[in-house]
Amino acid sequence: MNAKRPRVSIGLPVYNAERFLEQALDGILAQTFTDFELVICDNASTDRTQEICRRYAANDARIKYHRNSHNIGVSRNFNRTFELATGEYFKWCAHDDIPRHEFLEKCVEVLDKHQDVVLCYTRGIGIDENGAELRQLIYTMRTDSPKPHERFRDLVMIEHPMFMLFGVVRADMLRRTPLLEHYPSSDRVLMARLGLLGPIYRVPDFLHLNREYPGTSVKKYGDNYRLMAMYNPDKEGKISFPSWAMFFGYLKAIFAYPLSLQERYRCLKVLWQWSFRRRRKFVRDITRAVKHPLRPLAYRLLGKPAPPSYYSRR
Repeated sequence: MNAKRPRVSIGLPVYNAERFLEQALDGILAQTFTDFELVICDNASTDRTQEICRRYAANDARIKYHRNSHNIGVSRNFNRTFELATGEYFKWCAHDDIPRHEFLEKCVEVLDKHQDVVLCYTRGIGIDENGAELRQLIYTMRTDSPKPHERFRDLVMIEHPMFMLFGVVRADMLRRTPLLEHYPSSDRVLMARLGLLGPIYRVPDFLHLNREYPGTSVKKYGDNYRLMAMYNPDKEGKISFPSWAMFFGYLKAIFAYPLSLQERYRCLKVLWQWSFRRRRKFVRDITRAVKHPLRPLAYRLLGKPAPPSYYSRR
């Protein structure tokens, strides 16, 4: 007889996560809503991550630990946790964030009660590397609007921390998307897709602790060009167009789901406004792509060693 299907699957992608991993695992396993499985995908870590995960898995049958044979990149590892999930609802967790004990309970309650809601998340609090609270993360967004273009506009145009990625989503709705694509900020494109599929509801309680410290990937690698190699190792040292990738991601999302002609037009108008705001970044993508093959030649002519490519991680 097959084991009972859990209501919620939690996906925890990890890579060299030993510093904060135990705090994240303790927060997940202490949830007041207990009908869940925890799917951990280890992206070939080289520190104590594997040891920690196996120790926790030995003590809790809800934990399923998987280890990749090599580093497949951030987005593929995130997606892998969902591919292995079996629950009706799904939630990603970050190894350095902490969900407070009532997170699952509050979000599942909303999804059970409101069948039109695609994803439910909570307000967040920024914490430092020692767990001390830094600030409340409060943003006014119309993600629960009945109008798709209003949800799309706020998800695209308002700069906000992407901790709504760590909300609880209907698994069948997430399957209607390409999941996370292999470029930086693809989480924003994914949220825009989900916003076009239906309302995204925010619980008013502060139940997500968002870690803010120098070791985060954005602060470590600096810009989207070096982040590209982290998201997709196949792009290491190669030309990439991160802003253009986001543009085409948003464009495909607008045409991927059934919208009225008026709603689709309004979403396209939002995309034009977003593109105009980022016009310098589009030009920068092209300029860097043109300069990339010329840099080694220029340094060779000057008799200087070429620095690392801005398409590679330092």
